[in-house]
Order: sequence, then C-alpha cells, then structure tokens
Amino acid sequence: MIISIKELRSFFEKQKIEKKLDSLNYKIQKPDFWKNKIKAEKDLKEKKNYESLINSFKQSQKESLDLYDIFLLASEENNKTILSETLINFKKLKELLKKLEIKCFLSNENDILDCYLEFHAGAGGTESQDWAEMLRRMYMKWAMNKGYISELISEHKGDEAGIKSSVIKISGDYTYGFLKSESGIHRLVRISPFDSGARRHTSFASVWVYPVIDENINIEINDKDLRVDTYRSSGAGGQHVNTTDSAVRITHIPTKIVVQCQNERSQHKNKETCMNMLRARLYEYEMQKKEKETKDLESSKSDIGWGHQIRSYVLHPYRMIKDNRTNYESSSPDKVLNGNLDEFLESSLYKLNL
Repeated sequence: MIISIKELRSFFEKQKIEKKLDSLNYKIQKPDFWKNKIKAEKDLKEKKNYESLINSFKQSQKESLDLYDIFLLASEENNKTILSETLINFKKLKELLKKLEIKCFLSNENDILDCYLEFHAGAGGTESQDWAEMLRRMYMKWAMNKGYISELISEHKGDEAGIKSSVIKISGDYTYGFLKSESGIHRLVRISPFDSGARRHTSFASVWVYPVIDENINIEINDKDLRVDTYRSSGAGGQHVNTTDSAVRITHIPTKIVVQCQNERSQHKNKETCMNMLRARLYEYEMQKKEKETKDLESSKSDIGWGHQIRSYVLHPYRMIKDNRTNYESSSPDKVLNGNLDEFLESSLYKLNL
C-alpha cells in the first residue's frame, strides 16, 4: 500500500495537478476573472476538482500510514481479529486509490467537457446498420448508468433495421475524458438474426468522439467555406417535423467535415446546433494538428473494415469482448453491451497515461 501511495504521488507529478491548481488560483485572483462568466465557472469547477484530488490524496496517505502502524502492532501481538480488519481496510483504501488514479488521468483541459458521439455503419447493409444502433444503445445505457444525460442529435435510419449514421450528445462531468479513447472501428461477430440460414456474420461500425467546446473558444468559420443543405426529417418529432425541411446539414468544404441535426422542429434551432457541432469538430481537428498525431481522423473514417478495429465483440462461436489496444478482455458481452463499460474505459486511460 505504501508503494501504491508513492505511485499515486508520481501520477500527481506527471499530470502536474498541483501546478495546475496554482495556475488556476493565480488566474482567479485577477480583477477581470469574472469578465467571461462561462469560462470563470469552468475554471472554478476545475479548481474544486483539483482541490478534492489533493485533499483525498493527503487523507489516503495518512490513512495508509496509520493502517501500516496498526498492522505492525497487530502482527507483533498476533491479534488475528485486528489483522483481518486491517487487511479489509487496506483493500478498501486500494480501491479508493484506484479511483483517485483515474481522476488524475482526467486532468487535461478538455476532459471535463460534455461530448458528441458520431456513429457510422460500415459495409454490410442491415447487419452493420443494426450493429451501429447496438453501439449507440450501449453508450446511451452507459450514460444512464452514470447518471449522465444523453440526447439524440440526428439519425439516418437503416433500410430495414438499425441506423446508417447518428449523432448523440452526452452531458455530465468528464464525459469527454472518459470516452475520448472510444474513437475507432468496432467489430461484431455473431449469428445473424437477419440470415434465414443462421450463418455467422462479421460487422463493422465506427464511433467518433469529440468535445462540446466552450462557446467562448474562438473558432473562425467563414461563411464562404460552408455548404448548408436543408431536408425533410426522417426521425421522430411529429407531423410538423416530417412535412417541412427542418433538418439541416452543414459541410465545411476545406476539411470536408459534415454535421447534421434534425431533432428540433425549428430549422433555425437545428442550424444553431449544427454550428455548435461544427465548432467542436473544427476545434478537435486543430487540436489533433497541434498534437501532431500520426493518423488523420477523417481519412481513417473512409475504411471501416478489417485491420482498423479497436475492439472486437464476439458473440459466436465463443463469447468475448477484447480491446485490441489494451488487450483487456471480458467474457460477459451482455453486460458490456448494456453499458457496463467502465473497465474498458479505465484500461484505455491507463494505456494513454502510462
């Protein structure tokens, strides 16, 4: 346990938690701090989180040393009852340290933000379209399990079942931080419910995650770079939605980024949502360029198939879900598909930060 405390201290230092808190405290003291209210509230929220992390660490450090002293005394006296209780408390403290460790990983500037998830079915028609909808349901169930709010922004329904594409928004503390590593191709192997011959099929669908950015972050968008299309909504929303061109699709010509929204009855509101999504996508695009990532997000979207998957979900001939990046596995696919994703998300965070 002493080692675990030392490891956590190294995570604190690596993530520069205390330096980030000092920087925020300095910013808060400035006379113009409340000039931008939205940004100020975000900074205060970050400050509260860093203070909570540091206080929890100090408390855990003290508790660890106290338990160690009790353990030594109980060992000398051969008091099995106290030894047993101490080991149980060590185990509880270890679980707490793991949670603190995860929180340390969620200390980047954008981790605290809400996020959009974009789904696209791969080749394979109904099979892949059904799989894309299963993935969307999985993340919405995860959000519900965490007490987060999920909102359908747009969807393009499949020909017979499922979805060809869809965008949802998940709101809650650190949703982007938790889900940012979910971007990529997800592969499903199962006996097809759409095949009368009950044959095994392999399906692919993509998930792309990007943050809902602060309204005050300046992203320059020129009108001449946009193509705006309106069309008739195909989703729910009543007769009015389906009989007017209320849905909006915006294409950013230089980057070929496309966003669309159809969940509001008002074309104006749908356009406003589209512009917010576009700003978020462009922000993510620029962040990737700055970080000099080797893969281009948009070009990777063009090949939803073999060799690009980040995770495999096998329901037949055996039952297993395996993350191809972390090698983390689960033999309970039903639980994972019902939103129990935390162990996969945590293993990805470890991989990203260690």
